[in-house]
Amino acid sequence: MTVQTLTVTEDEGEQRLDKWLRRRFPQLNQVAVEKLCRTGQIRVDSGRVKASDRVVPGQTVRVPPLPDAAPRTEARVQGVSAADARMIQAAVLFKDEHLIVLNKPAGLPSQGGSGQGDRHVDGLAEALKFGYKDKPKLVHRLDKDTSGVLMLARTDRVARALSEALRHRAARKIYWAVVAGVPHPKQGSIKFALEKAPGRGRGGEGEKMLCVHPAKLAEHPDAKRAHTDYFTLWFLGTRLSWMALEPVTGRTHQLRAHMAEIGHPILGDGKYGGGETENMGDGWGAGAGGDLSKKLHLHARSLTIEHPILKKEMTFVAPLPEHMARTWKLLDWKVDDVPADPFEVIR
Repeated sequence: MTVQTLTVTEDEGEQRLDKWLRRRFPQLNQVAVEKLCRTGQIRVDSGRVKASDRVVPGQTVRVPPLPDAAPRTEARVQGVSAADARMIQAAVLFKDEHLIVLNKPAGLPSQGGSGQGDRHVDGLAEALKFGYKDKPKLVHRLDKDTSGVLMLARTDRVARALSEALRHRAARKIYWAVVAGVPHPKQGSIKFALEKAPGRGRGGEGEKMLCVHPAKLAEHPDAKRAHTDYFTLWFLGTRLSWMALEPVTGRTHQLRAHMAEIGHPILGDGKYGGGETENMGDGWGAGAGGDLSKKLHLHARSLTIEHPILKKEMTFVAPLPEHMARTWKLLDWKVDDVPADPFEVIR
């Protein structure tokens, strides 16, 4: 094994350095490439580079001695299977030295807990080190069946800064949902407080949350104030609506409980919306029947926050999960036909 100096050919064109290296050296994984770049062992035209930098034809790439290619195995990374490692790494929307942003798959818990098992984002974060010593840390959570934008911090300093921003509502979250019926008015606010119901929720998700009218807070000392803004983006007759939901507060199951309380439960939410034959308000329960998926139709579409180190406002957007994308296609809804932030125009 010796140091190699290779030239990017015309046939290879312009591309990211990590992709170029992995095509040339299949034995390298992404973690190895990033470590070699970070430690300065890989250089382009004698200069230090990042794995995400682009190379162009004619540039020379210094490559240190590498291990010989070995047959691929389903090796585990600190208890994470190779299949799970690939899955969670494919979910990365954004990554720098400070934070990682995921598009969390529906059905994957954020953390372990009662009834959640051992497979969750916090555990799979071992596969998100990308050359760092410690795994990234969750700074907020999404319900198991809710998909979308989820942030992790790569250092304690960043974790504290992000947690502080979330606690002081310096981050803006917009969720997309499909709900039964059409809310009237089509935009507004829901300000029912929330308190835990007695007993345990279904599927080990914790207690169900009950809504308490603000006028009755004195009778419910354990209830916590909650506030959700909603905006109807599109609707199908009187049966289904595509909603943008902004949780001004961040209570457990807030969006699900609030939408059910006003008679428009989220599609697929049997916990709060009942069955598809139940009539709640002017909605039709949490199911629509037909070819629509019975999975929960709630997705953390975007998150806007100031980067804790770069001090630059950044917005992260997560594509719809497969089951919701199928619903959008079936109903002929187009993601580009609605504003990214409908609440901006009504502020």
